Amino acid sequence: MVEDNLPTHIGIIMDGNRRWAKAKGKPVAFGHKEGAKVLEKIVRYANKIGIKYITVYAFSTENWKRTSEEVSALMTLFQSYLDDYSKRADSENIKVKIVGSREGLSAKMKDSIEKCMERTKNNTGIVFNIALNYGGREDILQAVRKLIQDVNKEKIESKDIKQEDIEKYLYMAGEPDPDLIIRTSGEIRLSNFLTWQSVYSELLFIEKNWPDFTEQDLDEAIKIYQKRTRKFGAN
Repeated sequence: MVEDNLPTHIGIIMDGNRRWAKAKGKPVAFGHKEGAKVLEKIVRYANKIGIKYITVYAFSTENWKRTSEEVSALMTLFQSYLDDYSKRADSENIKVKIVGSREGLSAKMKDSIEKCMERTKNNTGIVFNIALNYGGREDILQAVRKLIQDVNKEKIESKDIKQEDIEKYLYMAGEPDPDLIIRTSGEIRLSNFLTWQSVYSELLFIEKNWPDFTEQDLDEAIKIYQKRTRKFGAN
């Protein structure tokens, strides 16, 4: 790995937990639990090698369409994960941020989110963004609504609006766009993940299901990224 050309920000669509579990004759919840274990290892490793930001797609605004049993199991897993992680992220110097809408989340989940973010806010290592109840279009929509409020309050004139004015209201305002987005399980689409931020991201689609993803796979993904030439629309 070329250490002087690391991506600053990596996004990951952690796909394949369900099909991995089904292939093993296990319940779906088992796949999600194993996926959570893999996530911990990958974030810890990314922090170790010097990645500054990592954003993972944990639960999309569309995932509410899944069965109530699966949604309930996922929310229980997320809450337990946050409660446990907030106790350990300090020692690993990881800053946890939960990005997405709080609408529809339980009071206990909201409390766990706030406690985890508060507990780790002063950590100086990798910023670990968990996209929970997140949708890229919804992210843009809520930013535009806030911008309209500023226009109505005459804080800004509509003719003066720039891209930066929208960006400052996005859930991940102030963070760099992802340099590299990885999706596991062989699906080749972004599925409403970081719609605004991904316009110049390098995309990598991997056949492995998420629970089989390893630190070596992350190394290989970074090597592929390092071989690409990023032009951002230039010649």
